[in-house]
Amino acid sequence: MEWLSAENVVAVGTAVIGVVASAVMVWYERRIPRRKRIGYRVQMDNPVGDDVRSGRANVRQGWFDEAPGMADATLVLLRIENDGSQSIAGDDYTSRERHGLTAVFTDRTIRGVSVTQPPGTDHLMDHFTRAAGLAYEGNTLLIPRVPLNRGEHFKLLVLLSGGDVGSPIRIIGGIRDGEVRPNRSTTPDDRPPLFSRAARLITVLLTVCVVTLALIVVMRDDTRPPIGCETGSLTVTGSTAFAPVMRELAERYQDDCEGADIAVDAHGSQAGMRELDTAGAQSKNGSPPVIALSDGPKPSGLDKLRENRVAVSIFTLVVNDEIPLMNLSIDDARRLYRGEIKNWTELGGPDLPVLLVSRDANSGTRQVFQRRVLGRGEIANSSLDCVHKDDPTALVVRCELDSTDQVLSTVAKLPGAVGYSELNSANDYDGLHRIGLDGHDASVEDLEHGTSEYPYREIEYAYTYGAPPADSLASSFLTYIRGAGQDVIRTHGHLPCDTPVGLKICGAG
Repeated sequence: MEWLSAENVVAVGTAVIGVVASAVMVWYERRIPRRKRIGYRVQMDNPVGDDVRSGRANVRQGWFDEAPGMADATLVLLRIENDGSQSIAGDDYTSRERHGLTAVFTDRTIRGVSVTQPPGTDHLMDHFTRAAGLAYEGNTLLIPRVPLNRGEHFKLLVLLSGGDVGSPIRIIGGIRDGEVRPNRSTTPDDRPPLFSRAARLITVLLTVCVVTLALIVVMRDDTRPPIGCETGSLTVTGSTAFAPVMRELAERYQDDCEGADIAVDAHGSQAGMRELDTAGAQSKNGSPPVIALSDGPKPSGLDKLRENRVAVSIFTLVVNDEIPLMNLSIDDARRLYRGEIKNWTELGGPDLPVLLVSRDANSGTRQVFQRRVLGRGEIANSSLDCVHKDDPTALVVRCELDSTDQVLSTVAKLPGAVGYSELNSANDYDGLHRIGLDGHDASVEDLEHGTSEYPYREIEYAYTYGAPPADSLASSFLTYIRGAGQDVIRTHGHLPCDTPVGLKICGAG
């Protein structure tokens, strides 16, 4: 029998061992939760004063005797950690507010908070800012949406007054597909082993199986490029909001397919479609190697452009952190962009003039905003620096910028500024925050679960000039986007059209 070769026997035998080992592991580890989970515990709750000696610290009586209301001061050390089996992202917190968790200290008043973290996790400190939601008042401490890899933790040292040591301390909040609950450890920083002894043995066995199979594949020397790979050059232009997705997809395709050169040159949806139309009209070899991404459908007059529906993009209004508003009605948003609201006090905000920071006319993000939210165009541009009126008769300051990044950085640095952006990009900037519309938040998860009535969203289109040849790099890359590229699209905060909910939304147009 031809299949009874040494190579096949080893492969089949290794596969059988792997299946058995996997089954044993599943059986053994079935009690271990495979959920996202945040655990918390009180590592210290001590009075400050009365010659209290705790560990290596000896705090003398009278430190706070002369401070108003601090004679009965206490120190609490909270440890908050990811003790589940999966990493936790900022969007995993279920709170509808900016902060993720709330700590309540019964019968005590918070006087100050200090944040500490173990070596190697300095990046966590960037999340402990007022803009991210860190605040306290009375007995309540608001904790930001801190992303935590598996096993990571941070500590909060809280100075309190009033109440007794040992008074109840609660952490309130939720995690999508997970839970927040108290835990405990035998020592303040003790952590259980990552794997049990049996799990380690099975892991070693599985590793041997995988290495053996890998050696078989390598020794056979019959490697081929992925199905559908094409060589040549391709330019991806258009939407700046969707450009980060295209750049990562281009890099991955080039890694998988040797000989492919994909350049992403995004400068606005409208400009990209016009560039594609011009290149197609001048091409003597049929469809040119150009793909134009657009936030929304093409305008009339570009009949040669052929659409491919790629994803559903969600956009959001953003305001400078000096404006505490978290939601606007559609009517108020329209009044803002008609110039009828000149100062934020008219919406219950601080005494700051309204500064409208908009995209240029080539922007698909702007077109979507006007179509889905305003129902009309924006008022005329009146400022070059986004601060001063070049036209003294203008109702408010309004400037136009060339890219999403320029809009976000400008809104973040100018008090009173408001703008708009693709959702995921808005999460990367300090100094600004998103605001909802008509009580609905911008959320891909809510959209996918069918619970969102959020209006500021649009289909992302990939246009070609006519139908590119089946063996062209353009055709292959479009197939790659709809297949292997779905995970990348999700990672960047968009909903792929080739999913059950995506198909329904993209099909409806």
